Order: sequence, then structure tokens, then C-alpha cells
Amino acid sequence: MNTRTHEWNERAWAVFRMSTLVLMLRFAVRVISIGAIGLAACAQTYPNKPIRMVTVAPGGSADFATRLIAQGLSMSFGQQVVVENQGGASGVIAAQTLAKALPDGYTLGLFGSGIWTLPLMQSAPYDPMRDFSPITIAARSPNILVVHPSVPVKSVKELIVLAKARPGELNYAAGITGSANELAAELFKAMADVNMVRINYKGAGPALIDLVGGHVQLMFATAASVAPHLKSGRLRALAITSAAPSALAPNLPTVAASGLPGYESVAMHSIFAPAATSAPIISRLNDEIVRVLKTAVVNEKFLNAGVEVVGSTPEQLTATMKSEMVRLGKVIKGAGIRAE
Repeated sequence: MNTRTHEWNERAWAVFRMSTLVLMLRFAVRVISIGAIGLAACAQTYPNKPIRMVTVAPGGSADFATRLIAQGLSMSFGQQVVVENQGGASGVIAAQTLAKALPDGYTLGLFGSGIWTLPLMQSAPYDPMRDFSPITIAARSPNILVVHPSVPVKSVKELIVLAKARPGELNYAAGITGSANELAAELFKAMADVNMVRINYKGAGPALIDLVGGHVQLMFATAASVAPHLKSGRLRALAITSAAPSALAPNLPTVAASGLPGYESVAMHSIFAPAATSAPIISRLNDEIVRVLKTAVVNEKFLNAGVEVVGSTPEQLTATMKSEMVRLGKVIKGAGIRAE
């Protein structure tokens, strides 16, 4: 084969390879376009059958929030949204159900902050960052730092001074291990560098009863649970744990502003879909859920229950999970908290 023939063959092969590559790229673009059109069409027709929302055992704030949101979504979608309670307060069973569900938007889950703090305290059968598609932070619930009237303090600063002067003598009541009120107290201890003894109960209710009875000195409790006791004078409120003043306790300063700068501790109720749920469906769900949350009726019902409406983007929920797992992970490790 002469040189000219060889060069011609090389050029011909080069043209053939380039033509093939162009055809392959065009085919890929068409496939992607068809897929995108299919996803968009799916989101437009979604939902065309009932949706189920899994959550924890009935009776708590998560159950209340789930039912309120499900009712609003049922009206908005024109499809029934069925609440399915699974397991106890930890949410492990409900989280497993969601993680294993088809990512088609017809199984959702509403969980408290424990969905991402529990794996920091024990092995969990799910990964909060891998197994779920975040939709929104639906609501949050700050705690109120309350003391028994026998404790001679009227501010956060005075409490810190007293705790430093009497290390190990003050004790605080907490619900089950790893509960939001326990983490709020342990965060307080770590940031204020004080030694207070943790007294765990089987729930926040029994803990509050002992606080009112004077068997323990202080507690981080929900606004709704302590309201009657504050009104009667059986407890004294020092501050609220949110970063900014809250409508739940309009006359109460924040912990951060009254003696412990940078302090914030709020329990959150967030909504998720299974991992790999399509972006158009997640967007549709976020739009509709936030719209329901922002209605005056729903907002008022949440406030009356001691909960603040949020309605975040999926990205904000993801960022919150990441930052809270780092921040609270240090507190949990430092306090040696292990879920039972």
C-alpha cells in the first residue's frame, strides 16, 4: 500500500469515527430530552392515586403535624393522603418503610429531628443523608428553659453563675434518651461550661410532673406543655431556645440574648420522599406543602399547638441536616449519650 492510499484510509476512518460520534451524541441528547419530557409529564399528572404519609406513633406533635398537612394536601391534590402511624416515638420503623418505598412520590414521611440525630447515638437501619429525598422543614418547636420557683434565679446569666458555684448540685429533667429537651440541655451545659446532672424519664410528661413537684430543678420543655404552669406560677420561665424571639413566647428573651451567645436548639418536623424521587415531583410536593403550611388556618393551628411553621426549600433542609449532625454530634459524643 502506497503512502497516498494509507493517508486516504486514515482520513476516511477519521471521518467515519467523527460521524459515528456525532450520531451517538445526537442520540444521547434525544434520549435525555425524551426522559426530561417524560419526567415533566409525570410531574404534571402527579398524583393520580392516593398518597400515604408514614410517621411515628399517634398522639405526639409529629402525628399532629402529619395529619394537618395531609388534610391540606388532600384538598390541594384532589387525592386522598392517608396517614400511616408506625412504631414508637423514635421513628425507626417509619423511616425504614420510607427508605424501602418506591421513589414515585406516593410514599412520604414526616419525622422529627431524631431522624438524623438517632444514628449519632446508635446504629440505625437507614442513612439519613443517603436514603431520603428532602422536601421541606415543615415546622419547628423551640423549648423554653424553665426552673422550679425554689431555684433562686431569674435569668440565664444567674443560672449559669449558680451552676458554676454549685457544680453537680443542680439537676435537669429530660424525656427519653436523645430527646430534643435532653439535647437542648446538654448543648447548654457544653456552651456554658457547667456541670448539671441529667435525670432521664420515660417521657417529657413524667419529667414535667417531677419538675412541677420540685423533685428536679429545671427543664427545657415545649411552650405548650409549660404554659399552664407558667400562668399559675408553679414554674418560672427564663428564656426560649430559638435563635430569635418567638411568637410562642413573645415576652421571653432568647437564651442567646440573655447570657449564652450563639445558643440555639429547636426540634424540627421535616418531610421526605424516598431517595431517587424525581426532581419535578419533589418540586411539586414542596410547592404544595409550603402553600398548605402558609395558609392562615394551618399556621394558627400550629401556633396553638406550640409549633412554628417554617416551609423551607429541599436545599435548606439538606443544609440543616448536615450542619446539625456535625454540631449535635459533638454534643452527643461529649455527653456520652447512647440511645437505649
